[in-house]
Amino acid sequence: MSFQAYLDAIEDKTGLTPRQLVDIAAQKGFDDPSVKAGVILEWLKSDYDLGRGHGMALVHVIKNGTKIDSKHVGSGGSHSDASDTLWLDGKASRPA
Repeated sequence: MSFQAYLDAIEDKTGLTPRQLVDIAAQKGFDDPSVKAGVILEWLKSDYDLGRGHGMALVHVIKNGTKIDSKHVGSGGSHSDASDTLWLDGKASRPA
């Protein structure tokens, strides 16, 4: 599953766009570099029932922003994405 597919599935499950969840994480102080992934994963599990795989995709965005490593772009691998930039503003508004 690509990083973008994980984010799309998170939107389906929670009803919130990835951007909204990143904003909530920032309000909670989870964007601080000292906050460990486990703390964020616990929050996502308890508040949104997100598992580790989906949670780690969101942790990546919270910690690193929307860019992903170019090795995942068009690689054909399990995490292959079409772009090195993730779309956070919801599936319905993603440009074609």
